[in-house]
Amino acid sequence: AQTAIVLIVLVLVVFLALPLLTILRQALENADGHFVGLANFIVYAQTPELLQSLWNSLWVSAVVTAITVPLAFGFAYALTRSCMPLKGLFRGIALVPLLAPSLLSAISLIYWFGNQGVLKSSLQALGIDQIYGAPGIVLAECMYIFPHTLMILISALALADARLYEVADAMGTTRTRKFFTITLPGAKYGLISAALVTFTLVITDFGIPKVIGGSFNVLATDVFKLVIGQQDFAKGAVVAIVLLMPAVLTFSVDHFVQRKQTAMLTARAVPYAPAPSRGFDGLMTAYCCLIAILMLAMLGMAVFASFVTFWPYNLTPSFKHYVYGLIDNEVASGFVNSLEMAGGTAVLGTTVVFVGAYLQEKTRGMETLRGTLRMLAILPMAVPGLVLGLGYIFFFNAPANPLNGMYHTLLLMTLCTVVHFYTTGHLTAVTALKALDGEFEAVSASLKVPFFKTFWRVTLPICTPTLVDIARYFFINAMTTISAVVFLYAPDTRLASIAVLNMDEAGELSPAAAMAVLISAASAVATVLF
Repeated sequence: AQTAIVLIVLVLVVFLALPLLTILRQALENADGHFVGLANFIVYAQTPELLQSLWNSLWVSAVVTAITVPLAFGFAYALTRSCMPLKGLFRGIALVPLLAPSLLSAISLIYWFGNQGVLKSSLQALGIDQIYGAPGIVLAECMYIFPHTLMILISALALADARLYEVADAMGTTRTRKFFTITLPGAKYGLISAALVTFTLVITDFGIPKVIGGSFNVLATDVFKLVIGQQDFAKGAVVAIVLLMPAVLTFSVDHFVQRKQTAMLTARAVPYAPAPSRGFDGLMTAYCCLIAILMLAMLGMAVFASFVTFWPYNLTPSFKHYVYGLIDNEVASGFVNSLEMAGGTAVLGTTVVFVGAYLQEKTRGMETLRGTLRMLAILPMAVPGLVLGLGYIFFFNAPANPLNGMYHTLLLMTLCTVVHFYTTGHLTAVTALKALDGEFEAVSASLKVPFFKTFWRVTLPICTPTLVDIARYFFINAMTTISAVVFLYAPDTRLASIAVLNMDEAGELSPAAAMAVLISAASAVATVLF
């Protein structure tokens, strides 16, 4: 057990902590590698363009949060507190963006409202000149972030004590007052978490601003331009640290809020079951229909555009963009790479996460090691993918690093993806393991049964559904990720999601849409198989 926990801590140190420390070191050195202290940060603070990007990132993230959280709350409220029909269907439609790369919503918006978009005139009627820039980023992020926010709020609203509502009804309390005095206070921690997660995901997203941002710069695109375009690694490291700060701050606040949260259901609580109400259920159904139509319009336009022969002049269906993308642009090999990386991430990530969680929760002693593992397991949630990828450049591309041979390989990209999405898998595994009675291990120890035999014969079979959920989470995120691996690929290890980004940058929007649709289809098939 001690050897296993040391190995997992070592993996997280090498593939998480050291790359992040290398970014900090790079930010404190000049181009010649000499220590210059805070000089690079001072130069950053004196550069108006970079400060403008920081302001752009902050206000766009705040606007998306202000729009998405109320919309998702309404949808979650409809699913949990009404008797509307087809709840499963509405929930499934709302979660569709999880299966696609973030830039799919941006590509779809360009077809709806771009220079040759179907509804461009309606956009101008609203006083907006073009979709490119802040309006496009806000709309696309709202679509992409919605399911992430929704899942948190469904969890917050799913548990409620029916006795509170029964007392309120007995006192003749109106529905509105019950909402403001019982429902909202009960869900406040979920709302705060949802807002913080939404803000963090938007400020660290790279794909959407890259596709539809135009000349509107944000921190994520600045990092990419400085590192890839200008080869200014010191300034890129500074911007990466600036990008890391809001994510760390929001994560810290969220962690503090979750610690303050108390149980909504006690042993005496009565689970809440909504009562049918024709008017209210009809209103909630209409609201969910509206959101579902917007989601399907986003996905549907991308699918439609991927089959159009030549937008907008020849709308005849054709497979030419799929043929061009897969064969002429050699994305087929990228698709194979994506599937290999996703499969490797699912297997390796699930194994490391579950074993690490088991050692943390079910072993005794080694308090320092277990505390280190707990801290390192939570850290990735506060690290944007773009920052992690940049750390990998600085750390693994260093000639003196004995692991330098891993740079540009599919193995390193797989490990980077595992680390990037480690925290959610770890917390899921810990939650499942906490539900198991500690007497399993106590009885095994008293019978002198080795802990690994108990793990294999008792813990694993009971936790199989959780393992499948973790593997599915890793697989889908590996298929759709862009930010963490955009710095790490070589021509022979290019991924399908990166190919979509490259085709969009080359102005090949229809083939990009086709490849994004294929990624979504692969993710959907994987979800069904899992």
